[in-house]
This record gives sequence, structure tokens and C-alpha cells, in this order.
Amino acid sequence: MKVIVAGAGAFGKKHLDGIRNIEGVEVVGLIGRRREQTQEIADKYGIADVFTDFDEALKLPGLNAAILCTPTQMHAAQAIKCMQAGIHVQVEIPLADNWRDALSVMEAQRDSRLVCMVGHTRRFNPSHQYLHKRISAGELAIQQLDVQTYFFRRKNINAAGEPRSWTDHLLWHHAAHTVDLFQYQVGSKVVQAHAVQGPIHPLLGIAMDMSIQLKAVNGSICTLSLSFNNEGPLGTFFRYICDKGTYIARYDDLVTGDEEAVDVTKVDVSVNGIELQDREFFAAISAGREPNSSIAQVLPCYEVLHQLEQELASE
Repeated sequence: MKVIVAGAGAFGKKHLDGIRNIEGVEVVGLIGRRREQTQEIADKYGIADVFTDFDEALKLPGLNAAILCTPTQMHAAQAIKCMQAGIHVQVEIPLADNWRDALSVMEAQRDSRLVCMVGHTRRFNPSHQYLHKRISAGELAIQQLDVQTYFFRRKNINAAGEPRSWTDHLLWHHAAHTVDLFQYQVGSKVVQAHAVQGPIHPLLGIAMDMSIQLKAVNGSICTLSLSFNNEGPLGTFFRYICDKGTYIARYDDLVTGDEEAVDVTKVDVSVNGIELQDREFFAAISAGREPNSSIAQVLPCYEVLHQLEQELASE
């Protein structure tokens, strides 16, 4: 299976590392904004072709799939271009930064019937998978999911601390992880959602702090705190307060409420959430089936984000 990766930044590299471990998949092209830097990364991973033009990369012969790790504002249009060219696509989170564009991608997927998967990695992290299986088996029930998403990003930098050409967003990117995961884990849609935000940054034009409350049909609640102003431990930390125990998930790792490690090595074939996400993408293409984290499955998340955005705009 021949795939191109668009975006040679921090997350593009994470996908390239994951694909290295997947048999039967070849990265045949890498797309980046700066040719010299992109060529260096391509050489490191043994990728034959480098592009700075997205449309040209889609013309590669025998191309089956694309993984988009480009700036958020490009995701929807590029995903649609892929499907119009007959190419399966995985879009890194978020699918879009507005509800209208999210619906347009959904329409393109329905027309093409190709695999369109969104990179909601939390569905694939072994930590969250472990709990999902126990919840699905009726062994646990979530009372409250308490989440902290904390970074220090008063400048446009990526996860590797490198300069970005675009501005990240707490609601349409980082909150998307939690809103989708919450609905996925409890198995029911959000029926109540409320958000407040702090001051708008004078240069970046975004809120640097935000608080979100959610309630699902089954009565479970979620409390989410987000900040780009945090100086301290960085990342996202999920506290699952359940009817039978408390668990804390930190990306691929899981501990109990008393910080006792939970063995998640047997949950899946890897302990790398990005690799597992990519494995699902390629497996769905090979089997001609809908993947976990398909656009149809995650679209309710973006509807909630749209509702929250409207509420914040009315403040």
C-alpha cells in the first residue's frame, strides 16, 4: 500500500515512526513547506519523493492513501481533494476548525465511499483502550471524566518547540480530543455543554484559557480545563472517576487513583497510540470497512464544538 504524508513537522514524524513498524505499507512521498528541511526528513526515513505542492503529490502513480499532518486550516480542503482524487485519507485532529467545513468533508466521504478517518488518537492509546474494553464489558461505569489539557504556548510553536506558521486553538483542536473521547467512552451523546474562556491574546487572537462542562445522555459528566498559559507539567491528563475505582491516563500510560501502574502492554499489538491509529487506517482500507474514528463516528464531537463556539461568541 502506497501512502503520502503531508506535513513534515512534529506529528508528521510521529506517523513516519509508527508506519515503520507496519508491514505492507510504503511511504512514497513527503510534503512540506520548505523543500530543504523536508528533504532531510525524507532522507532519514528513506522516502523517495519530496513535494512542496500538495496537488502534485496526489498525482503520484499507484497512490492509495494520504495522511494529513498539515495546519488545521488546510485539513478540510485537503481531505476533500484526496477523496476527489480517489485516495483514502486520514486527517490529523482536528477535522476542521468550523462546522460548515466538517460537514463538507462528510459529504465528500459519502460521495466517494472511501475511507476518511480522523486522528482522534485517544481512542487508540492503550490506556484509554484498556478502560474502553472494561466499560464495554460492563465492568466499569464513568461517573465523571476530569481532564486537564495544559501547555505553555504564548508563541506559535508546535509539540517539538519549533515555530509554527499557523495558530493553534484550544476549542477546535485540544477540546476535540476530550469531547470525542468522552462520548466514545460513555457510549452516548452529549446533551448539555457549557464553556467559558479567558481573555483573548492580543497577538495570537485566541483565548489562552478555557473551561468546558459536558453531560451525556446516560448522566455521566465531563469537566475539562485547558490552558496555553501553564508553566509546569505539560500535556493532557485524564482522571476517570468510576463506580468501581479511579484511573489516571497519561497518553499511553495508565495508573490507578493511587498512582499504581496498570499493565496495558497486552491491550493491543503496540503501546504506541499513533502507530495503532495508523494500523487501523490501513486495515480498514484493506478490508473495505469503516474504521474506528471514521468521520461519521467523530462528527458529533464537532457539532458540540460548534455549539460551544456559538455560546462563547454570545458572551
